[in-house]
Amino acid sequence: MLAEYYLTLKSLHILSFVAWMAGLLYLPRLYIYHCEFEVGSKPYLTFCRMERRLLKIIMAPSIIMTYFFGILLAFAAEAWSMGWFHWKILFVLALSGYHGYLAKMAKAFSMGVYPSLSRKSLIILNEVPFILAILIVFLAVLKPW
Repeated sequence: MLAEYYLTLKSLHILSFVAWMAGLLYLPRLYIYHCEFEVGSKPYLTFCRMERRLLKIIMAPSIIMTYFFGILLAFAAEAWSMGWFHWKILFVLALSGYHGYLAKMAKAFSMGVYPSLSRKSLIILNEVPFILAILIVFLAVLKPW
């Protein structure tokens, strides 16, 4: 039954993933600039609001939709036993953990606590989701093994 909706599910999964990735790439960049302001200042509070809204309005719904359409897609493609799919799940779980780490950092900022990471570390951290996305996309497209 799901197989007949394969392309629709795939499209919705990709769109959800793109929205989620946009947030994962943008949020650390906000943190880099956020560190430039004093706790409680107007710009500091504006960044807190921007980060909270990005997490709640863009990233939370898009991660849920990514998982939802991804699971339906896996059933439609009968991918559960395929080796490439297991690796893809591992990398998606890593991205999910990264998402959680970023959310924890936003909560710390909202409580007036700067991250213990340096500016350079935050810049490097900003590259993590793109590296994982490269692995995920190549696995999904090439389906090795």
